[in-house]
Amino acid sequence: MSRRGLRGALIAAAVGSILVPLARTTESAKQFTVQQRRWWAFQRIVKPTVPQVKNKAWLTNDIDAFILARLEEKKLAPAPSADRVTLIRRATLDLTGLLPSPEEVQAFVSDTSQAAFEKVVDRLLASPRYGERWARHWLDLARYADSEGFKSDETRPNIWRYRDYVIDAFNQDKPYARFIKEQIAGDELYPDDPAALVATGFNRHFPDESNARNLLQRRQEILNDITDTVGAVFMGMTFGCARCHDHKYDPILQKDYYSLQAFFANTRIEDHWVLDSGSHRKQWEQQKANWEEKTKDIRAEMHRLVQSEIEKDYKEAFDKFPPEIQDAITTQGDQRTPIQWQMYHKAKPQLEASEQEAGTHLKAQAKERWGELKSELAKFDAVKPAPEPLAQAMIDNGRESPKTYVLAVGVYDAHQQEVQPGFLSILDPAPAKFSPPENKNSTGRRSALAQWLASADNPLTARVMANRIWHYHFGQGVVGTPSDFGVMGDRPTNQPLLDYLTATFVEDGWSIKKMHRLIMLSSTYRQSAKYNVEAAKMDPEDRLFWRYSRHRLEGEAIRDTTLQVSGRLNLKMGGPGVFPPLPPGVETRGGWKKDEDPSEAERRSVYVFVRRNTRYPMFQVFDMPDTHESCPRRNATVTGPQALELLNNEVVLEWARSLAGRVLNDAGLTAEAQIDRAWRFVYSRPASNEERKDAAEFLERQTRILEMRLAKSEKLVVPDGLPPGVDPARAAALVDLCHMLVNSNEFLYVN
Repeated sequence: MSRRGLRGALIAAAVGSILVPLARTTESAKQFTVQQRRWWAFQRIVKPTVPQVKNKAWLTNDIDAFILARLEEKKLAPAPSADRVTLIRRATLDLTGLLPSPEEVQAFVSDTSQAAFEKVVDRLLASPRYGERWARHWLDLARYADSEGFKSDETRPNIWRYRDYVIDAFNQDKPYARFIKEQIAGDELYPDDPAALVATGFNRHFPDESNARNLLQRRQEILNDITDTVGAVFMGMTFGCARCHDHKYDPILQKDYYSLQAFFANTRIEDHWVLDSGSHRKQWEQQKANWEEKTKDIRAEMHRLVQSEIEKDYKEAFDKFPPEIQDAITTQGDQRTPIQWQMYHKAKPQLEASEQEAGTHLKAQAKERWGELKSELAKFDAVKPAPEPLAQAMIDNGRESPKTYVLAVGVYDAHQQEVQPGFLSILDPAPAKFSPPENKNSTGRRSALAQWLASADNPLTARVMANRIWHYHFGQGVVGTPSDFGVMGDRPTNQPLLDYLTATFVEDGWSIKKMHRLIMLSSTYRQSAKYNVEAAKMDPEDRLFWRYSRHRLEGEAIRDTTLQVSGRLNLKMGGPGVFPPLPPGVETRGGWKKDEDPSEAERRSVYVFVRRNTRYPMFQVFDMPDTHESCPRRNATVTGPQALELLNNEVVLEWARSLAGRVLNDAGLTAEAQIDRAWRFVYSRPASNEERKDAAEFLERQTRILEMRLAKSEKLVVPDGLPPGVDPARAAALVDLCHMLVNSNEFLYVN
């Protein structure tokens, strides 16, 4: 018996006392109870009748009727409408993650037409800033990061294309059904669309141990990650609970877990997917052939110099693999089984030694000659083609898949019965139907899953996404657990509303922008945050949406809006991640670019490089999720370190200095006008009389203090390029005032 078979037999025997009752449970669970079959999330999507309400004057669209009907049942009234400044600020933060400009606020306040807010929403949805904001929500779900994780946390050099794909998909209002299909099986369904190939990176975002040696175990861990993520993100079900046994609460069989996993059993990483095609690609190949011809002698000699070093490194890496992986590597290609092909491709990066790296290990004359040859080779850089545009993706390994088994208590080599690709048994018990696509070295399995997920007949997928959109607008969903529609998740607070949103979403062609529009033009969305003592006693968590609940911005939006009001935000879109400066003492494994162009480092936060093991400190303190797993909703803590981050971070003080410079930029403004200008930049409104008085007193008091420090030759923090005649102490006091404004709750919260 092989080592693997013996191990599996021992494990199966060791857990036998557990497995016997589990087996009986599995058999009985196949006959789902009436209660399970009637679970709300599994019911066919039917658009409900819009309820009748008493206060018809409050209704703007059908959403309001569903909300008001529940409020009237409880003898509650909705909050009054928000004022116009609050409303445009809320909408702009919601859709773009940025603040409205003073000019945009004034235009909306002055527009007396009935369609004034509708025009604001349409303008924001058409903005390229919209995709950057809403992509951030999806990237949380996709557990996006620019690095591998684990100990080494190496950079994934081309994974940023997935982030740009998501931004573009939201800006295009790509139908959500198509969005799903591209991410699950874009390579199979749309092989000629580069964007769809990049989209398969969704399943590439698992953290990975680059030097793992037990590759069969690592393969299973990756498949578990993909299965759990797909189940939670698209179906809102906790599939991971069925990895070791039938789900304890939800009607998900252990067989269902591995049947879902079987759709991905043949996938493998493809980190060098060439996106170029057509005439440009031919031109590149010609240029490369020309360079190779001119440099072949140089490169051949360089290869001879390092050949023994490369062979040594190869043997050292090869010897570390267990026997079954070594067999997969050495078996002839036409003799490899599907699982051996997977192991071969997984092992290959560890076996490939770089000639450049090997060259650094040379000694004496060989090292000197290597340097000479490198210099000679560099002379041909002018004719060398630029690097090809590459994507990191997940593709099938061929037209035949390894077998998938139910695993005893989830142990990777404790095989039980074989399973075929299939869906949730309670929804669709039949095996999935699929066939290999024509002219494609793929099984077609993922295409079948993608079509099932994106079907209008699937009761889960559209419901889950409609709830997510509502969640990101209000800070909580109709279902409070966006990735858990099961028994242990929250029940919908207004199921007719959710079903109405879901049915409308599908009717409107799975358009996310139309769903935004429907929600934001409702009276429900336009409520103020006014507190109602009686309503709060009955519904303290505002689950009936009797007002708009204030919620704090995420760390990324706090950074973006602070950069925006400082006048320093760089709106350049796309490309590899950027590296803002780190606070002193912060070290990263895997590296952090130290010489970033300052303007690049001040781009939007969605473009900040995400290193799994070292989250950017400002984001971390404001509850950025752990990117090792999917995050359906962020925490919103209130902690001391958050205040300290904004008060003591030198970068934030620098932004406050730039904001003060903007305020002083208009010469001739009175002290009161300067205060109003700062308030309009930061709060989108003028200062009240009391605020104006308090700010003026602060500036006078702080100016006197700073004048005394200046007299002692202390250096003050003042804006660059002070206008002539401006008192440096007064300018430094204004910096302190601006610093206070961006530390305030009104700036940090969506009201």
